Amino acid sequence: MNETTAKALPRIPEDQSDQESSKKFQLVTSSSVSVLVHTVIILVLAVITVDLQKFQEFDLIALPPRPVEDDPPVEVELEPEIQVVPPETASLFSAAPAPTNMSAGAATTPVLDQTLVAKAEMSDLQIAAPTMGIPDSMALIEAIPDAKVKGEARDIVDNYQQALDRLAQELLWMLDEGPVLAIWCFDQSNSMKDDQKEIRDRIESVYQQLGLDGRSRGNALWTAVTSYGQGFVDHTAHKPTPNLDQIRAAIDAVPIDESGLEMMCSAVGRTINTYRDISRRGRQMALILVTDESGERINNDAYLEEAIEIAKAANCKVYVLGRESVFGYPYAFIRWRHPQTNRVHWLRIDRGPETGFPEQLQTNGFRRRHDAFSSGFGPYEQTRLARETNAIFFMLPSVETDLVRATKVKYDMEALRPYRPDLRARMEVLTDRKEFPLRALIWQVIQDLNPYQEKSKNVVEMRMDFSLDPQEFVQQARQEQAKAKQQLQYMARAEQSLIEGKKLRDQEADPRWQANYDLVLAQLVAYQARIYEYGVALDAFMANPKTAPQTRGDRVLHDWDIHTVKQVRTEEAKPYIDRARSMFAEIQEEHPGSPWAARAKWELDRGFGVDLRPQYDLPYKNVPNAMAPPKL
Repeated sequence: MNETTAKALPRIPEDQSDQESSKKFQLVTSSSVSVLVHTVIILVLAVITVDLQKFQEFDLIALPPRPVEDDPPVEVELEPEIQVVPPETASLFSAAPAPTNMSAGAATTPVLDQTLVAKAEMSDLQIAAPTMGIPDSMALIEAIPDAKVKGEARDIVDNYQQALDRLAQELLWMLDEGPVLAIWCFDQSNSMKDDQKEIRDRIESVYQQLGLDGRSRGNALWTAVTSYGQGFVDHTAHKPTPNLDQIRAAIDAVPIDESGLEMMCSAVGRTINTYRDISRRGRQMALILVTDESGERINNDAYLEEAIEIAKAANCKVYVLGRESVFGYPYAFIRWRHPQTNRVHWLRIDRGPETGFPEQLQTNGFRRRHDAFSSGFGPYEQTRLARETNAIFFMLPSVETDLVRATKVKYDMEALRPYRPDLRARMEVLTDRKEFPLRALIWQVIQDLNPYQEKSKNVVEMRMDFSLDPQEFVQQARQEQAKAKQQLQYMARAEQSLIEGKKLRDQEADPRWQANYDLVLAQLVAYQARIYEYGVALDAFMANPKTAPQTRGDRVLHDWDIHTVKQVRTEEAKPYIDRARSMFAEIQEEHPGSPWAARAKWELDRGFGVDLRPQYDLPYKNVPNAMAPPKL
């Protein structure tokens, strides 16, 4: 880490004298002074080195049912108005003993939790160099992009017919040079079955457009079919064919892999190697990858660059029929209700990010993100495969009606051109970090607030649903308030580090990283206000609990859920809210028509206050030996 980066990050006390000096360190700037930061004793979450294996532990998230953000709010009977807390009583959070009964009028005056302050004073600050998502294998360094003209990073299409029409044109150009072997490589996931059927029904149009549907001319284009999930299947048994009936039968034979795993990059390499000897006899090769996910992260890290090198060696173009990636986030979630138990599950799918390493916060300010926010680009691995092999990534619309919190935005391609993601090999991007201290600083903040890290998830993940039992509610609330203090303490420190790195932002030439800086900083300011309001809202509920009917139609009261609202309770949060609103407005003005501007608008629309509302859902059924939720 160079000297500039070191200055941008908080100092690490190494001995007693350093610790004494560090006590004098204050996070004060003219733009960030408010009661909220001064209330908090500086405590930083210990740095955690990312283990990519940890990302595989969250294949399925079973959550209590809750409406997606677009659902209308539930009207509550006997719900009091949100009460603004007088400034003289609005300290960090109440540390009063848990009340024995949560009746109206049991209000207590909030006081500072001295126990947590004492713990903070005994803590050492630990901040290390960014390690966000570093691959375990160093084999990636072997791949060095050549100087050839690259393929198209994306071609946005409205449906499979448009994609197949464009693909037919690409194959026609190849046929002008000689005979072609086209290999379809299908993802075996359950969510792809309808897509495979549509391609099977439309594939004849490709042959018709090429004028190759007759028996006499069919040998110009041979076709093979493979598929992958946890394993790999060659459906044409190393015998490509021009026969449409055989091609359709091969596509019909693609199974559903119940494991939910997609070993995409290794499957691409294996497919090309399987048919490479045929291409050596004078046939050009094109592989058409059909998938709605970005593949398993560990498999991608280990085999992406190898797959690219295999494709280049075989002179094989890799076309991709894929989906838009989630903005700065690896996952998306499909909402699925268990038909036997009535329990709602959010089934995770890999759908991004658009870059080799996530460049956005993985938290929404309360817990891990669960959105499917449009990025305007395809997943990194697939766009890199297409680009490096002089082919095209065809970006299809996401049609999943149950995609959780999907925010679809159609961006103008020209407006996004300056914000194109870095599609170099991950190791090249990684080794360049020392040359770009601003990027290293942003990655550090993303890492420290990453809820997918095992050791930090219990701090970064705030509870969003609370028990109906009064005593259990109080216990849960006190625990979450302590975590909220820790989040505030780190976010204040991270904000200060980014503010001190403002000169690095001014020196950054890439508009994408300027936008990354602007959005992450604005979110840190906004999230401090929301976390503060979260803690105060829990105090207010304990002091003056709401009531709600036990049933609403055929649904029963399940728990009390956290919601963001427009109204805020405290004066302390308002300076942060004003700054955040100004910063989000500037992002929309400086980066118009981009995901950063759309995300800034989304943050503004969320509201900065916090309230608890009753959550109703269908009664759960206790079904012994109920079937397991599917893996997509």
